[in-house]
Amino acid sequence: MPGLGGRFSSEHRVFCFGVSIVAERTVKVVTENRKARHDYFIEETYEAGIALKGTEVKSLRAGKGNLRDSYARVENGEVMLYNMHISPYEQGNRFNHEPTRPRKLLLHKGEINRLLGKTREKGLTLVPLKVYFNSRGRAKLELGLAKGKKLHDKREDIAERDAKREIEKAFRERQK
Repeated sequence: MPGLGGRFSSEHRVFCFGVSIVAERTVKVVTENRKARHDYFIEETYEAGIALKGTEVKSLRAGKGNLRDSYARVENGEVMLYNMHISPYEQGNRFNHEPTRPRKLLLHKGEINRLLGKTREKGLTLVPLKVYFNSRGRAKLELGLAKGKKLHDKREDIAERDAKREIEKAFRERQK
């Protein structure tokens, strides 16, 4: 349904004979990099397409992807993704793909230039956060512009999470 909402909106509104019907976009998350949110402060996120081969797409649809230890870099005006592991397709033949080959990320030139400028700043890096298929069936990667956390920052996050858990537990016991 083109033209019925913003680019990043999570729902479409369709008007039919005066009745509003909300159609949810279906997004199938293949893999998520949970460790990235633990190790980095995510300042901005970008949605990028991934240039994949046929067997890679079939493997991702089967949920055989891994973002652990992967990273992205801007090189020669292109954004490349390194160390993302996509398992070989089981029914693939001799034309199967290499599991950890570098993959090109598809972004607009303005976004690439902005990322190039930001990554040249001290301490900023490009970290893949999740791989998913959008409502049109295209493989997308959520890319985060991130700054590394120090050990004391990680400890603060853990303490904060534990405090929230305790508060929720007390609330639940109080409501009983």
